[in-house]
Amino acid sequence: MPELSRRRALTAAAVLASAAGALPALAPAAAAADHHGALRAFDEVYKGRRIQGGPATGSGHHHHGAGYAVFVDGVELHVMRNADGSWISVVSHYDPVPTPRAAARAAVDELRGAPLLPFPAN
Repeated sequence: MPELSRRRALTAAAVLASAAGALPALAPAAAAADHHGALRAFDEVYKGRRIQGGPATGSGHHHHGAGYAVFVDGVELHVMRNADGSWISVVSHYDPVPTPRAAARAAVDELRGAPLLPFPAN
């Protein structure tokens, strides 16, 4: 059996540390999904604003949100799912969050009481 060299021990430690660091990054998205991987619907009042989200139904805008629609006070908040599983919205585009609910809350925070205006269709 080969001897464990210092180089091999450090390499193994680095691999284990990077693998352990990746697990918490995946956990928030998994926690928001049911056991089949589908995102849960939500309907709540956050800071005085009604936020809702659920599977997108019917025709209409092209959804980048993997078939998921989010609304703030009844106005659609366009959301998009990134390749890493995080979510962004048209309001908080540069601040990815783990779930569509978190995207809606981030949009409410960013709006600071201003109404969400309908996003024009292209």
